[in-house]
Amino acid sequence: MAAISLSKVERTAPALAGAYRSAGVSLLKHGLDGLRAAVYLVVDHSGSMKPYYRDGSVQTLADRVLGLSAHLDDDGRVPVVFFSTDVDAVTDIALDSHRGSIERIVAGLGHMGRTSYHLAMDAVIDHYLDSGATDPALVVFQTDGGPADKFAAERHLCKAARLPLFWQFVGFGDPGSRQFEFLRKLDELAVPEKRMVDNAGFFHLGPDPRRVSDTELYDRLVGEFPQWLAAARAAGIVPFP
Repeated sequence: MAAISLSKVERTAPALAGAYRSAGVSLLKHGLDGLRAAVYLVVDHSGSMKPYYRDGSVQTLADRVLGLSAHLDDDGRVPVVFFSTDVDAVTDIALDSHRGSIERIVAGLGHMGRTSYHLAMDAVIDHYLDSGATDPALVVFQTDGGPADKFAAERHLCKAARLPLFWQFVGFGDPGSRQFEFLRKLDELAVPEKRMVDNAGFFHLGPDPRRVSDTELYDRLVGEFPQWLAAARAAGIVPFP
């Protein structure tokens, strides 16, 4: 059973009802129906991201993540970290006020800098630990380029493998760009020599992420989560239900 019912989504965020239904199908397909998990969204706020804010791609992703989260978490909210050179904001978006939420948040932010993955990861880790959550977490980490400091990003990813957090990286932009070489190599980071479990995945949404269907997006967002969940339970990182 979903954490939030379809009828409640239809009352509070009717525009997201279709995405909610698609998310439910993907969760059932991947054996995650009824799972309880926290969902985070991390959004790249670097200078090269301006077109994706302007054309609504970031808002569309945020709405779709809310549709997924409604199945996994009952509070109707998703914590969101905006990052560039620094962490620009730690806030949240909600079902009942999702329309234009990204534009409202970004209007209050400052300079769009570079891409410091590790600082954004720190912000998620701190938020998760401070929340006292015991459920596992799916972190949707959106970016249009590689980390400014690859060593720091790898170090944080390996360190975070001890925590019940799965990092699903999502790329915007040219799929052939060398900017994404670091993310393409994530699955090659040795387990267990460097990290306890494989705690990250990566896929690309291309230059117009809005064109990707809800079905494809959700299948890719949750596709690697079951394997990580099984490994994390076997390693004692996530308790068995």
